Amino acid sequence: MPMNILSFFMCICMTLNIVFLNEIHLFSNSSTAKTDLSEESGHILWVDFNVPCEAMKKAISLDIASRNSKNKLNFIDLLAYLAAKNGNNFSSYKDRQLDDIAVKLSSGKTMDELTSDLKYYDYYHEAFSAVLSGFVGEYEIELPDTDGTGKHWERRYGIKVFSPIAKNFPYSHYDDFGSRRSYGFSRTHLGNDLIGQVGTPIIAVESGIIEAMGWNQYGGWRIGIRSFDSKRYYYYAHLRKNFPYRKDLAVGSIVSSGDVIGYLGRTGYSIKENVNNIDTSHLHFGMQLIFDESQKECLSEIWINVFEIVRLLDSNRSAVIKNPETKDYNRVYGYRDLSCYSE
Repeated sequence: MPMNILSFFMCICMTLNIVFLNEIHLFSNSSTAKTDLSEESGHILWVDFNVPCEAMKKAISLDIASRNSKNKLNFIDLLAYLAAKNGNNFSSYKDRQLDDIAVKLSSGKTMDELTSDLKYYDYYHEAFSAVLSGFVGEYEIELPDTDGTGKHWERRYGIKVFSPIAKNFPYSHYDDFGSRRSYGFSRTHLGNDLIGQVGTPIIAVESGIIEAMGWNQYGGWRIGIRSFDSKRYYYYAHLRKNFPYRKDLAVGSIVSSGDVIGYLGRTGYSIKENVNNIDTSHLHFGMQLIFDESQKECLSEIWINVFEIVRLLDSNRSAVIKNPETKDYNRVYGYRDLSCYSE
């Protein structure tokens, strides 16, 4: 078959199978907010999320510290203001930049006043809300008693999402978003690969509903979880051969932030199911943003760079314990999301 016909045939096949592919994205990445909105639908078409971990940590700390104050700060407002102010360029970020905004807001200034001449503030606020709106809020969590004899529940306000890797399990990663992948066809890598040991428990970052489970040629055994507000689709791929998921899970199951959902492996790159064709065991972790359902399974899906988010969540990892009978891992401490979208 001539190469040009073969290439065309492959493209058609990829389009027909787009429901299974999380690593294809043929929509051009615009660098300006002006071209990231569809003139016809008004939906955001692309989000270039490059907020550093340090900025997210600082903004969240200001949010938490002001929780009971008269002028409560919102970490998404702060980050959106900074992005609109600096043109979404965080290369020169310093904590004092957020401190300065917080001082103005705490002294009585409103965000409307501060952003009146910032053309793209509303865009960044909507975009960052889609990424981060499930990250901070009210929750209850079990904690060990001080005397070590049991556990008790505490109500808290703060980060209520977890690292995708369970506590005390080692992993490494680097910013590989946008690198090239060649299996099947040349494409862009739209996630972050977390390299670890086979069998490492994989954690639900945010509470939500399982939307996809099973095999696909590229991700191997994979699981997809939709946030309760429907804005975020979390994708976990290359799970373990023979024992990829927690045994009681199925499509439609509700999971809580911090729950074990599966196990790290190296499956994928095969039409045949349950095959290890990935050289290095790792979790492919990705986040898709969905502003409209038409964006869910299409050629212009919005996948963001989650590298800095993984860095942020490394300090919030779910403790797990293995059941010797089922061989499944489960979380040690219970969790209740009090600001959950399902309530």
